[in-house]
Amino acid sequence: MCLAVPGKVLNITGDKPLMKKGRVSFGGIIKEVSLAYVPDVKVGSYVIVHVGFALSILDEEAAQKSLAEFKEMEKILQSNNDNNL
Repeated sequence: MCLAVPGKVLNITGDKPLMKKGRVSFGGIIKEVSLAYVPDVKVGSYVIVHVGFALSILDEEAAQKSLAEFKEMEKILQSNNDNNL
């Protein structure tokens, strides 16, 4: 199973499309990712990232919904872990 995670583009570097990179925030964790597959991305946009590559641009509403679902999963997992102690 593959997992792609939404993140917010904080800055963009590189002039050539295949060399374009950006710093992307995943809930406060910031990683540098390749933006080669999303040449039209802008700072402030949300992107779906898999193994260091932004694969598509995501509208903010969909990104926020996905992030909320990840937080809910985290709460459920934490609750299960607490119950198993």
